[in-house]
Amino acid sequence: MYKNITTIILPPIYKNITTILLPLFFTHFCPSLTRRTLLSRPSANTHCHADHITGTGVLKKLVPGCKSIISKDSGALADILIQEGDTIKFGKYTLEARSTPGHTDGCLTYVLNDKSMAFTGDALLIRGCGRTDFQQGCPNTLYHSVHSKIFTLPDSCTLYPGHDYTGQTVTTVEEEKRLNPRLTKSEAEFVNIMNNLNLPKPKQIDIAVPANLKCGIQDD
Repeated sequence: MYKNITTIILPPIYKNITTILLPLFFTHFCPSLTRRTLLSRPSANTHCHADHITGTGVLKKLVPGCKSIISKDSGALADILIQEGDTIKFGKYTLEARSTPGHTDGCLTYVLNDKSMAFTGDALLIRGCGRTDFQQGCPNTLYHSVHSKIFTLPDSCTLYPGHDYTGQTVTTVEEEKRLNPRLTKSEAEFVNIMNNLNLPKPKQIDIAVPANLKCGIQDD
């Protein structure tokens, strides 16, 4: 349940300006959304995924004018390459890109300008974090990314991760600082945990990574 989470920012106050994070197949999951609604809206990826194919390529085919966004440090192709400190503007709001590598070199966390919410991708999950044993992963780097770029946000800041396997979709900075079983440890303890997870290779990695390096477009 909720293995890969798509966030669509679409409150009425945004005056029909939509930013889509972590796009999947919106025509399947969100059939009520129309191409007109999504026209010319940016589709921002948090990183180059290894376990599934981003829906950016599909969105670009279905929605004329849709622009894909990804970190320039990801090594992936996109219409817009961004880095630390860049912002995505929609209506009177902005998302600030914070570089949070460690799961991959190109991981970004997107923070709303009033710091009331952030979209952490796979850097910080609910009571967990992204693995660090492939795709330029580094547990030391991830530890510092989370503690310096995410845990420094207000305790009340709502966090939306890129994955969850237990049916949860949201957490807060305060909850993770207090309850995350990995990131409440010292750096040395965290590194030891991450280096001994012994996780299997992602089933889709040989398909997903090449496609995601090209904006989610698969070779025929």
